[in-house]
Amino acid sequence: MKSVWLPATFLALTLTACQGQPAKVEAPTYEQAASNPFRASNYAATDALLKNYGSAFTNNRGNDSGPAPFVITTLVNVDQLEQSSTLGRAISEQISSRLTQTGHRVIDLKVRNSVYMRKSEGEFLLTREIKETAATYRAQAVVVGTYAVSASFVHITLKLVDPASSMVLSAHDYSLPLDPETKSMLRKTGNNS
Repeated sequence: MKSVWLPATFLALTLTACQGQPAKVEAPTYEQAASNPFRASNYAATDALLKNYGSAFTNNRGNDSGPAPFVITTLVNVDQLEQSSTLGRAISEQISSRLTQTGHRVIDLKVRNSVYMRKSEGEFLLTREIKETAATYRAQAVVVGTYAVSASFVHITLKLVDPASSMVLSAHDYSLPLDPETKSMLRKTGNNS
């Protein structure tokens, strides 16, 4: 009986140990990183926002050095408007990149000392600050946005706002899947201190 019991116990322990180990996940390749749909979704959303804005406004408030720039703010959590995350900051950065790639001038608020900055959160502009910053840089519009997290998606709203009147000039809504990558960026939320 002992000769049967000992090997059976060993086999049971070995199988239990194997089941407890997570499956090995392959690291993504450079090719997969280059074709990641996250960036493509944000670029397409920026293109749609500009298309809705229309070419009639592209020289709005321009001067001798060319068309007026855009000011980009950090996307914020729709339920906590003073809070953002890595996701909100990454989307804002990609909007800024896409505007620049398409020949638009962009004011990078991270290098400006006069803008209200929250540690670990990004650029948040209150109404008065939007008007002051936009007037200083003669901005044609300010890009603002929110994100809302649901069970399966992150729903994003982008708007181009006239800084003088606070009138929405263009808007675009889109969604990202709430996959492990997106979840990891949402967990990295800036604190309010």
